[in-house]
Amino acid sequence: MIQGYNDHAANERTYLAWVRTGIAVIAFGLVIEKFNIFISTIVRAAAGEAGLNVPLERLAGPFGRWDGLALILGGVALLIVATVRFVRTTVLLDDPATHSAKSVRLEVMVSAILILVVASYSIYLAIG
Repeated sequence: MIQGYNDHAANERTYLAWVRTGIAVIAFGLVIEKFNIFISTIVRAAAGEAGLNVPLERLAGPFGRWDGLALILGGVALLIVATVRFVRTTVLLDDPATHSAKSVRLEVMVSAILILVVASYSIYLAIG
């Protein structure tokens, strides 16, 4: 039997939850990138058929260009942070000495950045 099995299992469940979240964030970023390409293509096709000059500034705005990429990179950062935390916690669980709880500032910062990106994209869609 593994000593401290319950603690190791809880650490692994937490890690897998972070991995699922990171993959979901990456997938959402990819969907947004594909959506932006699709909308841009539709507008260009409609403008070409009608002989109109349809401005693409709204679609090519700062959030329209970088929001999906920001979510993809944020998801990758989330996976990296989760892996580092998992390995660090596994080592500490195997150590018989008592350790104080480490700060979770990095995890909170990555999560806050992702929340800001999603909120800004939601506002961009609501206004645009």
